[in-house]
Amino acid sequence: MEMELTQNFLRGKNPCAMGYRWFVRNNLSGGDYQNAMDTQVAAGRVEDARWLLQNFGSTHAVLEVEHLEADNLVFAGTVIVHGDVRVTGQLLVGRSLQVGAGIRAGRIEVGEDLHSGGAIFCEELLQAGGSIKAAWSVECEGDIRAQELRTGWELRSTGHVQIKDSAHIGREVEVQGSLACGKSLRAGDSITVQGLLDVGHGMAAGDHIACGNHIQAGWGIKSQGDIRAACSIRSGETLQADGAITAGEGYGVFAGLSVQMQSWPDCAWVHAAHKPLALMSGHWAG
Repeated sequence: MEMELTQNFLRGKNPCAMGYRWFVRNNLSGGDYQNAMDTQVAAGRVEDARWLLQNFGSTHAVLEVEHLEADNLVFAGTVIVHGDVRVTGQLLVGRSLQVGAGIRAGRIEVGEDLHSGGAIFCEELLQAGGSIKAAWSVECEGDIRAQELRTGWELRSTGHVQIKDSAHIGREVEVQGSLACGKSLRAGDSITVQGLLDVGHGMAAGDHIACGNHIQAGWGIKSQGDIRAACSIRSGETLQADGAITAGEGYGVFAGLSVQMQSWPDCAWVHAAHKPLALMSGHWAG
């Protein structure tokens, strides 16, 4: 069922005066919601279309195409693309975005899940209300926000990465800002984060873990290389590295912060190539 926009309905959402006048002047009142956004985008008024989507929400409409190439796209329902996506500006989708091949866009915001059969490249912001899944890599010159993140290859971001649940990365992780996961973080290769690295549950890497700030995990941390931080290293339970565990000068290495001291030998052991110089808590297991 199509949503019909009226002037009274629109005024109830307190739009900006300029946007409202343009809406009335172009006779969009009483028309279809999606058609109004299409008209705004075609006129270069992408932010007005964004405002409509944010205030009136998603629909059950489906747009299904073989390939998608556009300057901007604002669609309130689900978008299904069998091939690749090329959007130079903003790609805003009210529900899910399902793409058979790769995605390249300036800015991507999806209300629900975002799935790509290739790689995802984004120049500004990559955001999904549900999961982001890419068969290949995910690269963003800005922030990444999602409920869950899965990639077959690398994860790279020049901004901050915030995942409410878990992130499973097939290869290396490179983040210039902070990286936060509400649950677990797993990478098939190295994890390198310049800002705070904060994981609610466990963290595991197939190579080294390096951080320009604090490293902290509510459960255990496991690395098949070194674990290095410019500040402190904190784990709620175990701490394991095949290489060295090294905190920043003047900072400590802490294991077992979430368990009782008498349980450290079982639940908070620390293993590394050699004992960390600043080991403050946990059971050294050699």
